[in-house]
Amino acid sequence: MAQTAKDRNFVAVIGDEDSVTGLLLAGTGHMNEEKKKNFMVVDNKSTVDDIESAFDEFTVDRKDIAVLLINQHIAEKIRYKLDTYTNAFPAVLEIPSKDHPYDPEKDSVLRRVRRLFGE
Repeated sequence: MAQTAKDRNFVAVIGDEDSVTGLLLAGTGHMNEEKKKNFMVVDNKSTVDDIESAFDEFTVDRKDIAVLLINQHIAEKIRYKLDTYTNAFPAVLEIPSKDHPYDPEKDSVLRRVRRLFGE
């Protein structure tokens, strides 16, 4: 049975330890039937391949994810994937972290919106 947007119930997170911990404490944590988590903690041992794999899992493989939150400084490591991502679901949103402030100039969604409005 194909899943639709109404079947997407969860928020996924790719972020540093503080961001993921805060969101898990807020209640976003989940494990699906295959025991796959809806979050990835990125640390200094995480490779770009690890981050890409998590991004692909949450945006392509998992059909229960409605929103993917990713720290902007981590998104920079896979910027080409975010810039070419065009699906409505899951929505991919870049968020700041404790040590890295949000820069709207780097956000691929805001850049796309500005292009639509001719800015």
